[in-house]
Amino acid sequence: MKETTVKYFNNTAKDYDNSHDGKFVNCMYQEIIDRVRNLEGDKILDLGCGNGNIINLLKKERKADYYGLDISENMIEEAKKKCGEDVKFTVGDSENLPYQDGQFDIIICNASFHHYTKPEVAVKEIKRVLKSGGTLILGDPTVPELVRGFFNKMLPYTDSGDFKIYGKKDILPIFEAQGFEIENWKRLNYRTFIFNAKKK
Repeated sequence: MKETTVKYFNNTAKDYDNSHDGKFVNCMYQEIIDRVRNLEGDKILDLGCGNGNIINLLKKERKADYYGLDISENMIEEAKKKCGEDVKFTVGDSENLPYQDGQFDIIICNASFHHYTKPEVAVKEIKRVLKSGGTLILGDPTVPELVRGFFNKMLPYTDSGDFKIYGKKDILPIFEAQGFEIENWKRLNYRTFIFNAKKK
């Protein structure tokens, strides 16, 4: 599944903003910017940063130490072109983050979590690299509960590398089990949700 994800995003990296996925996630950017604006801290990680769109937007209004990690080498190359040399980009895996314990004040994970094949491991890693009192902002796609089970059964047969599409009932317990405090859950529209998860 990870190999499928890498292949998919390597192939779409150069024209990602005009792709179906690129247009889909666009509606989530402003909500993420607004949420970051309300948080303190100057070390920010975009986990699953793609081509760097969110970091590029944040840099225009907030000084910080920005980091971006993505599993796709081509996406990281596009992000470097867009955001400049001052952002620390890394090709890497959410299940084994190459960062120190408590390194970040804020972590953003937008339209990436549904690709993670070991979500519990990824959440443990997110918690590890967040400072106490730090916040994860997570946005992800969803589908109505009535069809979600069938939809998820079909994902292994697609070429996008999607692992699981979540709803509120099945994603929040993963974070609550690691002691995160859930804040400000919101459905942006019928296809996307977003929430903050604060490390206690």
